Amino acid sequence: MADLSILQALLGGASGSLVGFTLGLVGGGGSILAVPLLVYLVGVPGAHVAIGTSAVAVAVNAAASVLGHARAGNVRWPCATVFATAGVAGALAGSALGRRVDGQALLGAFAMLMVVVAALMLMRRDVGADRVVRLSRGNAPALVGTGLGVGALSGFFGIGGGFLIVPGLVLATGMPMLQAIGTSLVAVTAFGVTTAGTYAAAGLVDWPLAAAFVAGGVLGSLAGARAGRVLSRRRGVLTRVFAGLIFVVAGYIMARSLGALGHG
Repeated sequence: MADLSILQALLGGASGSLVGFTLGLVGGGGSILAVPLLVYLVGVPGAHVAIGTSAVAVAVNAAASVLGHARAGNVRWPCATVFATAGVAGALAGSALGRRVDGQALLGAFAMLMVVVAALMLMRRDVGADRVVRLSRGNAPALVGTGLGVGALSGFFGIGGGFLIVPGLVLATGMPMLQAIGTSLVAVTAFGVTTAGTYAAAGLVDWPLAAAFVAGGVLGSLAGARAGRVLSRRRGVLTRVFAGLIFVVAGYIMARSLGALGHG
């Protein structure tokens, strides 16, 4: 793997800042932009290296975020453990499959997933924040099933999958949104570590770039959280704007991927 240039390090840090800022501002979804930024802005030569590198950054950022939610009591640990354990098995299978898929085809499929994520963002609602959900015989099978499915998608595309995990937790348990967000970060961390580990074992992680991305993400998330508090009444508008951005980026990736496949 080529040495990281100063320009790539700066662009990687800037990309991490943008992702972190978005996460802090609208409460999720930013990691879906990590792979497109690494491929099209930073210039990472292949989709697989971009996926492996972004998975490292996703895991680190999620692990940092889960601490705050745990202190606030928003993590339902038994549910998180069942979901994450099933999801890790899915992520192992998904990442193994993803490494065998052509890079351009993988980016095209990633773009379609972005459309799904943007739609989920627009449908997101926060209700019943005071209700506490507990693990039970009734919801355990649903947690295992959704964990496997979301974990497979997370591993295949190298994303944290928070905007897939949150609806999955709500669907499986009826968990209030704030608890689902806090609980999802446990799974995001586990999926990220699993995916990053499998890609790293295959030599598909650019570690200096991952470090630059993580450093930028820390700074961006702090700024985003501060801006989010100032603009708290407009978060619904910001989420819709960001979902629109994801649609645009997805369209760009689809066009590039179809063009590349057409000339292949």
